[in-house]
Order: sequence, then C-alpha cells, then structure tokens
Amino acid sequence: MKRICLSLAFVLSLAAVAGQSAAADDLQARAKALFKPIPAKPPVLKGNPATPAKVELGAKLYFDPRLSRSQLISCNTCHNAGLGGADLQVTSTGHGWQKGPRNAPTVLNSAYNIAQFWDGRAKDLAEQAKGPVQASVEMNNTPALVLQTLSSIPEYVKLFKKAFPGEKEPLTFDNMARAIEVFEASLVTPDAPFDRYLKGNRKALGARETAGLKLFIDKGCVACHGGLNLGGSGYFPFGVVAKPAENIMPRKDKGRFAVTNTSADEYVFRAPSLRNVAITAPYFHSGVVWSLKEAVDVMGSAQFGIQLSDEESSAIVAFLGSLTGKQPKIVYPLLPASTDVTPHPTL
Repeated sequence: MKRICLSLAFVLSLAAVAGQSAAADDLQARAKALFKPIPAKPPVLKGNPATPAKVELGAKLYFDPRLSRSQLISCNTCHNAGLGGADLQVTSTGHGWQKGPRNAPTVLNSAYNIAQFWDGRAKDLAEQAKGPVQASVEMNNTPALVLQTLSSIPEYVKLFKKAFPGEKEPLTFDNMARAIEVFEASLVTPDAPFDRYLKGNRKALGARETAGLKLFIDKGCVACHGGLNLGGSGYFPFGVVAKPAENIMPRKDKGRFAVTNTSADEYVFRAPSLRNVAITAPYFHSGVVWSLKEAVDVMGSAQFGIQLSDEESSAIVAFLGSLTGKQPKIVYPLLPASTDVTPHPTL
C-alpha cells in the first residue's frame, strides 16, 4: 500500500511539472506572437543608408553644443547617451533656462518608432533633428547660423564632403540632420533578458518577471506596447477610462490634436517604447512620475479602470526591468576646433 501511495505521489508530481512546463511554453508562444527581439544591427534607413563617414560626422554633430545659439546645448544634453538616451529631468532645460513643455523621450531604439516626438509631428529622425535646433525654447538657432558656424570650421567642411561625396554642396542643413539621423539610428540596445527569452531561452526571465509578462499581456498593456519596441508604433488616447490628475496629464496639452487639428486626436499621444524604461525615469509626457511602479498603477486606472494589487504592479515592474538591453558603447568624440570667424555664442 505504501508503494502504491508513493507511486501515485510521484505520478502527480510529474503531472504538476508537466502542467507548469506546458503553461510556460504557452506563455512563451504568446510572447513570440506579440513581441519581437531587437536586432543586433541597427535598422537600414530608407533613403539614407549608413556609412562610417556619416556615423562619424553624425556623432560629432550630436555632441556639439555649437548647434545651439548659446553653444551650451547639444542633442546629447536632453538625450544623454549615457543616461538611457534621456536626461532624467521632468522637462528639459533649454535656451535661457527655459523649461520645455514635455519630457524628453529616449533616443535609444528611436529609429524603430513610427514617428518622432510625443505627438508624432516628425516623420523620421532627420526631420526630428531639425526641430530642437530651431525651437526657441530649446536650442534657439537658425539654419543660416548653423551653416555659418559649421562652414567656419575647416574640419567640418571636410567631414561633410566625406560623408556626402559627389554632392555639389555637401554642407547643408538637411545633410546635418541626415548625419545625426544615421548616428541616432545606431543607438540600439539588443540582448535584453526579454530578447533572449523571445529567442527561446526561457531561463532568461525569472519567476517574478515571467509573472509580470503574463499580467502585461492579460491585462491588455500589449495593446499599445507590443511589437519590436514595445510601443512607439501607434497613437493612443491617454485616460481612456479616467483622466489622470492634472499634473500627470495637463489638460492644456492635447497631444496629437495640435498636429492634426482633429477632435478625435485630443489627448492622443504616440505610445512610448518601453525598452529601457527602468532607467529612463521620470515618466509620461509630463515627466512628473518618478516611480515606475506608480506609473504602472496610473496606467491601470487611467487606461483600464482597474486597481492593480501591489503584487501585480510589482511583478509588471519586474518584467519591465527585463527590457533593459545592452547599452551602446559611446566614445565622446573630439570636436573640431572653432576658428576666428566662428560665430560667438549668444545667451
């Protein structure tokens, strides 16, 4: 009788293990259908293929504060490649210590987004690169002054010729933006634990992260944050069920409505990518929420009308931590020296 009981217990334990394995297989299969791993190589840009010369020029321009009128602010100031591609500020500080209207999105993996900026007003990274340079609240410069500055520096003249060979006038404002676009597109973060999970390594995620993944899918987060970038691929209303507090969702910022002037786009924003989200606080376009757990709770109530338990939101946060990929290795470039005819900064 004892042997029979032991045998039955053994069979039941095997059945339980088999059940757990089947459930894990099912979750992994669901995840593979909803998400894609970040490729190790940067994306190929349509109409602007990368070359080593373009990447070199783009890197220098990205880090060069002389693109701003004050010569204090570079692209990297608000999208710091060493800080997850963001600046860890509520909103960025621009020309004359002005504060920007929205939190700076990460530049990492941004080439995979459907469009740029929270409202999607720039179709690609090249168009995006032109915006902050000219915005009075950011770099407060003009295309003419930018070209005057770059043309006054012989090394930049040579670098533009090398990056855009065969062009009659290689040093242009458009080519400045195209070079920055190529560099920014190189800033990808592959090989996150979740990427390894998607490639078949179930052990890449721990039990808590796996529980968070299941909740992320089952609760509906994947509706806006799916695909390769876990977001960035579409526009969605914020506050579907209940509008968050005014400081989180300022009523005067109507999102994509400012671009389309269509009432259906009021408070609609491009869903941000959640890759590297654990290292890019603060959150939301207002940038006022510093806790990722609080951000998850806000999304639960605002988008789904549910109050997540502490265990549920903590598990989702653990899963989001698995989205932090291998950060790009950045060597701060030595910038070309100014000359006697280089325009002086204006504060």
